[in-house]
Amino acid sequence: MFNLHHEQQRRAALWGLVLAAGDGKRLQSYLRDTHGADLPKQYVNFVGRRSMLEHTFDRAEQLIPPKRILTIVAQHHLRHGEVRSQLAQRASENVIVQPDNKETGPGIFLPLMYLYKRSPEAVVAVFPSDHFILEEERFMDHVELAARAISHDAASIALLAMEADAPEVEYGYIVPRSEPNRISLWGTRGAARFVEKPNTALARQIVKAGGLWNTMIMVFKVRTLLEMLQTLYPTIYRQFARIFDAIGTPAEIETIEAVYQTIEPMNFSKDFLEKVAVVYPDAISVLPVLQVFWSDLGSPQRIAQVLELLGQKQRITRPSSAKRKPPRYHPLVARGELL
Repeated sequence: MFNLHHEQQRRAALWGLVLAAGDGKRLQSYLRDTHGADLPKQYVNFVGRRSMLEHTFDRAEQLIPPKRILTIVAQHHLRHGEVRSQLAQRASENVIVQPDNKETGPGIFLPLMYLYKRSPEAVVAVFPSDHFILEEERFMDHVELAARAISHDAASIALLAMEADAPEVEYGYIVPRSEPNRISLWGTRGAARFVEKPNTALARQIVKAGGLWNTMIMVFKVRTLLEMLQTLYPTIYRQFARIFDAIGTPAEIETIEAVYQTIEPMNFSKDFLEKVAVVYPDAISVLPVLQVFWSDLGSPQRIAQVLELLGQKQRITRPSSAKRKPPRYHPLVARGELL
């Protein structure tokens, strides 16, 4: 039974959730031209010899052991040998496959069903897999700070937000509250409002007012987020409760596919977090990440900016799959998900 009020005495552990189910459609033609790759950007090597996904794993493992890192991937990505190769070293029970892309909301709630099943008191840090971060150790120090803040206040969600140095219109923004009398041991601040992809004029106003770039990197207690989902979207909650009940049974895959056929797409930031901010005005805190270069590599211009920063030139390469041999076997084959 999916019971959010079941008591657990075990101490909450920090888990990681790597989001790797996106398709990155805006970069598809660019990647074919420059890398010869028909892959979503998170599986491509832009910097060094590792893909963005592999960089994300290494970054997360500075703080969280691999056995406590889940990864959500898309079913159709697994047809690529390069994708299977990059996932081959992950434990099969930690790779969650979604049958369809229904936006970032289901892409987060589905793996949380598995995590809640295994560790109901868990605190989880969410890492999109398509980010470039230069000062990784300093960044992970901020993640650890956010985890400490959540351990102290389990009813909140801590969002890591980057200093905005330009009026970027493709990013979402968080405007922190002005709270002169509030003191946080972890440097968190309340969130006054969210602004998703503003026009240039509005972006300039937001940056001038101290707005921060919303990275979608966040830390929260799993139980807290599911309680919020139950209150704000009871129908969606019941659909994922069906999945929770089916996990570990012969009906698991069939149930997930059935739910995904009927569930509506849901953007986690716009449809969920913004509603949380209205209904639970004190639940979302913002941790400004200071002196860290960050980019989501969402456009050729941002990729060029990162390569220029590193003193590199754009490489024209063959697909990285030509350099790797996909594994002959992976435990996911037993679940019929790598066929």
